[in-house]
Amino acid sequence: QVQLVESGGGLVQAGGSLRLSCVASGRTFENYAMGWFRQTPGKEREFVAAIDAGSWSGYHTYYADSVKGRFTIARENAKSTVFLQMNSLKPEDTDVYYCATYRNGAVSAAVEVEFGSWGQGTQVTVSS
Repeated sequence: QVQLVESGGGLVQAGGSLRLSCVASGRTFENYAMGWFRQTPGKEREFVAAIDAGSWSGYHTYYADSVKGRFTIARENAKSTVFLQMNSLKPEDTDVYYCATYRNGAVSAAVEVEFGSWGQGTQVTVSS
């Protein structure tokens, strides 16, 4: 079982930036693709971004249309960490952000059910 701990959330004005981090432990991090989701209370989790493990198909990245061009996902396998750089933030980006592990090293379907372990989430609030 893998443990995930997110950090880096906070309050920022519209147009600002935040960088989220997620540190993994308990599993061979470099063998698994990683993803970020976000969720508003009462709604389903929404896919944000994902990155392949690298050993399977290179560090291919995937983004939701709503964040493409503004958010960047990256990983540092030596530190078992995945990042989400969020730029040009909008009030509609306000959510709790979660990182998660994919079932293998290459993302074929960026949907919640294909991701296993989840972190506790970090709150991102964007004021207008």
